[in-house]
Amino acid sequence: MIRLLGYRLVQAGLVALMVGVLTFVLVRALPGDMAFRIAAGRYGYDWVDAAAAAAVRAELGLDRPALAALGQWLWDLVRFDLGRSLVSGEPVIDEIRHQLGHSLQLAAAAVVLSLLLGPPLGVLAGLRPGGLLDRGLLSAALVARALPHFVIGILLVMVVAVQLRWLPAAGHGTVAHTVLPALTLAICLAAVSSRVARDAMAAVAASPYYAFGRTKGLGEGILFLRHGLRNVGVPVVAYQGVQFVYLIEGVVVVETLFAWPGIGHALVHAIVARDVPMIQGTALVMGLMFVLLNAGVDLLCHVIDPRRRAA
Repeated sequence: MIRLLGYRLVQAGLVALMVGVLTFVLVRALPGDMAFRIAAGRYGYDWVDAAAAAAVRAELGLDRPALAALGQWLWDLVRFDLGRSLVSGEPVIDEIRHQLGHSLQLAAAAVVLSLLLGPPLGVLAGLRPGGLLDRGLLSAALVARALPHFVIGILLVMVVAVQLRWLPAAGHGTVAHTVLPALTLAICLAAVSSRVARDAMAAVAASPYYAFGRTKGLGEGILFLRHGLRNVGVPVVAYQGVQFVYLIEGVVVVETLFAWPGIGHALVHAIVARDVPMIQGTALVMGLMFVLLNAGVDLLCHVIDPRRRAA
């Protein structure tokens, strides 16, 4: 366990270094005048001219060598200082703290919905491989996983919000505003988790120890709870770590589509405004979240895996 946590700690350090360097290089490589974009983010495009851009360039030191600017950011990171937004002037950590809460709310709702949809259907399909439910679930999972997040989101808005008028199309503030963006993310997550649960259940149902449970006279419900649930749960929980990549990727798209004031929405606006500290800080937090969530998944698998508990 200590070795596992040490590995995740080293991974977090490498993520911080790579995120800082890559975001800095990529933002500097974008076409256009960075000072003009930052000034436009502060004052609006209608009030920006060459003099305003020059003033911003001098104020922020954008004309200094790139390596010096990158080195300063890495030194500030060592001191746990993410700097200040070039547009708003507020500390990056304060802005991220405000936006991260909304993103975590959306991500948690999406994960809960995906776990309610995907694994139960996958288990039922795995109990009867090749059946009608199994074939139908495979087709639905392939379609859902092939469609990008924004296509699923637009389809849900057109049907649920525009045609049926059951839920608001965008915004934030109530539970009703959470349903469509969370469902957009959950459909993609459930499409994969259902197949993982199906394959795991089919393998468990065909195993000798599961057949032996039947010979002891155990009912299907008791048999699944005693000998199937944990063995099916391990690959499902383990694959959640892989799905967090899709979740973080989808949050950026879905928050922008539904005008959700989260960290993904803020990242898009920071890229448009060339707000380098905000981009670096936001990308860093998202990368470290991925490492932290994977560490949690590893610990959870260690707890629920009956083979490790027996060892």
